[in-house]
Amino acid sequence: MALILSDEIKMVVSDFDGVFTDGSVYISEGNEVQKKLNFKDIMGVSILIKNGFKFAIISGEDSNILNYFKMKFNIEDIYGGIRQKGIILNKIMEKYNLSSNEILYIGDDINDISAMELTDYPVAPKNLNPILSLKVKNLQITDASGGCGAIREIADNLVSLKQYV
Repeated sequence: MALILSDEIKMVVSDFDGVFTDGSVYISEGNEVQKKLNFKDIMGVSILIKNGFKFAIISGEDSNILNYFKMKFNIEDIYGGIRQKGIILNKIMEKYNLSSNEILYIGDDINDISAMELTDYPVAPKNLNPILSLKVKNLQITDASGGCGAIREIADNLVSLKQYV
C-alpha cells in the first residue's frame, strides 16, 4: 500500500535503530557493537537530499555509526543519546520554521511517540512496536521493515509527489 503523503513535506526526520536497522545488535567478543544497514536506505537518504529535502536523525542511542551519515551527507542535524525526541524535533521545527504538515517523522518504538505527535505525517516501518498503532493518530506503516528499505520507500514516495528524480 502506498503511503499517503503530501507535496508540502520539506523534511524527513528519522529514528535510527529499528528504522535504518532491523533492530539487531551484533556484539563482538571484544564488546564492540556493530549494526547492519541496508544500502537501499542509504540511497534513500541520498535521494531525499539530492531532491531538496532536509534530513535529520534523532536516535536514542549514541553511536559512531551516526557520524557516517554526518560525514557522507553533510547532515547538520544528527542527535544521539536522546530520550525526549519530541523536544529535539520541536527545536528542529523552530530552527527551520517548519510546521507539522511539512515534517515526516519515522520511528519504530515507544520512545518515538513524542516526536510522532508533533507531525501530521508519523510513519513507522512494518516491524514497528504494535503499541504505536494504538497510541499514534494517523500513523502510516511502510511496506518495508526497518533495515529493509523503509527509508527508501519513503524517499521514493516523496520524490514521486514532487516529480523530481
